[in-house]
Amino acid sequence: MKTFVQSGDLVEVTAPAGGVASGAGVLVGALFGVAAETAPAGAAVVLATRGVFDLPKATAAVFTAGGPVSWDAVNARCAAPGTGLYPVGVAVTPAGNGAGTVRVRLDGVATAAA
Repeated sequence: MKTFVQSGDLVEVTAPAGGVASGAGVLVGALFGVAAETAPAGAAVVLATRGVFDLPKATAAVFTAGGPVSWDAVNARCAAPGTGLYPVGVAVTPAGNGAGTVRVRLDGVATAAA
């Protein structure tokens, strides 16, 4: 197919201000993904936009398996859906109050703050 570029599961973008760490959630405009490597601000970095990842979460947030997960761009962690948060996927396993991470299946679609 003449116009096909790539599948989109891995996308190269420019690292935002502050740079990114390998395995960290990254929001670039309406695109959310997990950084494949560490990169300084302005450098090219590959983001995984689909797949299942263990991501940091707000300690008090509670997720059920299959429940929606949003990204808190201010605090760089997952949170329950709410105003100003970006929907990014669903929890694969439950994660209760006190847990530091949640296992998330990324949607791989454009997101916008609720």
